[in-house]
Amino acid sequence: MLNANIHLIEKYDYLEEKFRKAYQWLRENDANRLEPGSYPIDGDDVYASVQAYETQPSSQRNFESHEKFFDVQYLASGIEKFGVTSVEGLKEKERFPERDLIFYENPDQAGWIVLHPGDAIVVAPEDAHCPMCMAGDAPTAVRKVVVKVRV
Repeated sequence: MLNANIHLIEKYDYLEEKFRKAYQWLRENDANRLEPGSYPIDGDDVYASVQAYETQPSSQRNFESHEKFFDVQYLASGIEKFGVTSVEGLKEKERFPERDLIFYENPDQAGWIVLHPGDAIVVAPEDAHCPMCMAGDAPTAVRKVVVKVRV
């Protein structure tokens, strides 16, 4: 899935080598068997973070973005609602430069997608996203890999 403003659609090559390395790593590694933690793929430019958590109500989550990295978020198990909107016009809440992380006040409107096992979504620096949200009425155990790809 690629969702972008027409003025940004050709800004990035989602099939360039660093993205191909990320996709290959996801295909070749079973995240359900890996311990949570960080896994190098291509030095500091591409690395995977294996995560295990329970989803939360979207009202308890914040939209976030990253300036130096894309996220390739891959759901290995569970089900998760995932919010996406443009960072343009959002009100910044907190910034953690050392973690390349910006949190925003939640917008009035955003798009939402439900991720199922095997689904991946790529979010660019211009995309605010809200991961880890419940897709139903109860929390769900999730196993996810977030591959960070340097801009």
